[in-house]
Amino acid sequence: MGSDAVPPPAIASSNARSHFLRFGWLLTFALCMTGCQAVSYYSQAIHGQCQMWNRQRSIQSLLDDPKTPDELKQRLRLVLEVRRFAEEELKLPANGHYLCYADLGRRFAVWNVYAAPELSLKPKTWWYPIVGRLEYRGFFSEEKARRYAAKLEKEKYDVFVGGVTAYSTLGWFHDPVLNTFIHDDDDELAGLLFHELAHQRVFVSGDTDFNEAFATAVAGEGLRRWIESRRDPAALERHRTEFRRTEQFVTLVAETRKKLEAVYDSPKPPGSPDAKIASDATKRLEKQRIVEEMRRDYAGLKAGWGGRTDYDDWFNRKPNNAQLNTVDAYYHLVPAFRQLLEENAGDLEAFYRAATALGKLKKSERELNLDRLRQAGR
Repeated sequence: MGSDAVPPPAIASSNARSHFLRFGWLLTFALCMTGCQAVSYYSQAIHGQCQMWNRQRSIQSLLDDPKTPDELKQRLRLVLEVRRFAEEELKLPANGHYLCYADLGRRFAVWNVYAAPELSLKPKTWWYPIVGRLEYRGFFSEEKARRYAAKLEKEKYDVFVGGVTAYSTLGWFHDPVLNTFIHDDDDELAGLLFHELAHQRVFVSGDTDFNEAFATAVAGEGLRRWIESRRDPAALERHRTEFRRTEQFVTLVAETRKKLEAVYDSPKPPGSPDAKIASDATKRLEKQRIVEEMRRDYAGLKAGWGGRTDYDDWFNRKPNNAQLNTVDAYYHLVPAFRQLLEENAGDLEAFYRAATALGKLKKSERELNLDRLRQAGR
């Protein structure tokens, strides 16, 4: 966050009362829907959401306020421009979203915890009211997220904790612009808003991979159209180059996951009761070798990127099963949705209807259809 960002503004007492009432409704809902062990988790989530409400201020009031720094005003005007494009050109329901701004006083909105068994790529899931099972556990406190991650590590899970700059409340509330992403470069900011608004258009309860890949595909298509609309050839070429780098990174992760799956799914040797221990020890060594091979391959990719270090931080985190799954969730099904868009001749309304129809299928049937689309879209 830059030093020019405005501090969290005070809000009117009537707003505070409204937020308190919503807090009470949410807490009652959480208590009714969950067991006692989950109450503390939902309480922190509700507290974090209320903090966001209490710190927000309308974008228009900030634009009208002479005390608002010029840099922030410029970014907020860009948000309004992106919103209009999302509604008019991408047919995304902006509704009342991103008309307020909140400075949370921290670098991330939430921290998500991802987990997978040490010798499996099957992600651990958590059940939530309304949205069903998801492949992550979100916290508004980094300390709480890491404490929970440490608990999972003691249970022999591979764990990854990732900071998230934005998230969608899926239309239950009006999502604000946050300090955590307002200073992203223009294209990153536009892509992020397109991604979050895509969740408002299509969302399937309990299917993380479908939801994130759909939103990623919409954001990618939306960003391409956004850049083209600005008639900036240099920006369009930068976008294409960045797209190719992302594709190379995603392919590298996908290939690594295939190698690991082959190791994890290999049969255990017959024999003594110690055979399983020996087999698992061998798998751990193979896992380490494959991950190191991925690191070397990344260094080779980076050598052709002209000094770009886009994914250095990701590799510095010592990739494990949980971390690899985060990439898979966002990108594995993206080719399927690109193919679906192509089959609908680039008509976004028709594409959204087709995606909605897929979302209504039984999960096994939906996965078969998506796999067919993905194979066709390669």
